[in-house]
Amino acid sequence: MEVVIVPDAKAGGELIAEAMAALVRRKSDALLGVATGSTPLPIYEALAAKVGSGAVDASRARICQLDEYVGLPAGHPESYRSVVLREVVEPLGLSEKSFMGPDGSAEDVQAACEAYDQALADAGGVDLQLLGIGTDGHIGFNEPCSSLASRTRIKTLTQQTRVDNARFFDGDIEQVPHHVITQGIGTILEARHLVLLATGEGKADAVAATVEGPVAAVVPASALQLHRHATVVVDEAAASKLKLGEYFRATFAAKPAWQGL
Repeated sequence: MEVVIVPDAKAGGELIAEAMAALVRRKSDALLGVATGSTPLPIYEALAAKVGSGAVDASRARICQLDEYVGLPAGHPESYRSVVLREVVEPLGLSEKSFMGPDGSAEDVQAACEAYDQALADAGGVDLQLLGIGTDGHIGFNEPCSSLASRTRIKTLTQQTRVDNARFFDGDIEQVPHHVITQGIGTILEARHLVLLATGEGKADAVAATVEGPVAAVVPASALQLHRHATVVVDEAAASKLKLGEYFRATFAAKPAWQGL
């Protein structure tokens, strides 16, 4: 696992966007897994700027979702499909044909989960998966004590996660669904490159447990320690609880430029 400490969220967004752009330059039809929420927005803004300036041609890139609410009406502005189309697909100038995600409104949710897991495999697998992290260490919607071998499935959200997400529903927790479809930890670990971005002091404990703690289901993000190519990008506030912060800074400063992220 590589840990990169950046000054702020904007710097983190630019760093990750350049890694994504470099991937698309090497593999024009790369499958990019995206996350939702406020944390990854600087990534998408920086990547869209690169596309707009002609620094990278993303016209053949493909986008896939990490998770989706269960039961929101089709086209609901806070469904993750709507969010990804609005914040990623459209700004990159892509069409919906380039996008794939689970069907949170399916009558048979379990079948929809299995179909999405298979669709990712049939697409050749995810080349780079972006991740955020919850204050309790969850990734995707794999809440604490999720199986580290889990596949795409339906999950029940914890009260804390629903509280955290209420800000996207006008602050009304009653509007936040109780269930989601999420890529499982086992599914996530199959991506060729995992990139987790965390910003703010509120994520500091979760980051420290993920990076420096034991691999444990109680901290789902700690499973990144098992991945062959995982990168954790954190701002100074989110890095504040790391015991090895100076080591991580020195290691990244000495990294050869040709290695990339």
